[in-house]
Amino acid sequence: MILSKSADHPELMRLSRRAHDELALGRPVPHTALSEMLRMAARENLFPALRGKHGTAAFEDMVMALGREIDRQAPVVRR
Repeated sequence: MILSKSADHPELMRLSRRAHDELALGRPVPHTALSEMLRMAARENLFPALRGKHGTAAFEDMVMALGREIDRQAPVVRR
């Protein structure tokens, strides 16, 4: 979804294309890359366009799936 709307944002397009290619090859994408992709998409205000193109439910499913994967991979900080 993010890749489809990132053409006007070269850095985001590179990052999302790399993530897509890794997933297509069956390789994991590091949580740092996924987090940065979400941050960049938010910073570039792509979320309204994604909701408009794919619908609110699909957009929320995408964000939740990315969030779960980030949470699964991210190290637990001990205090």
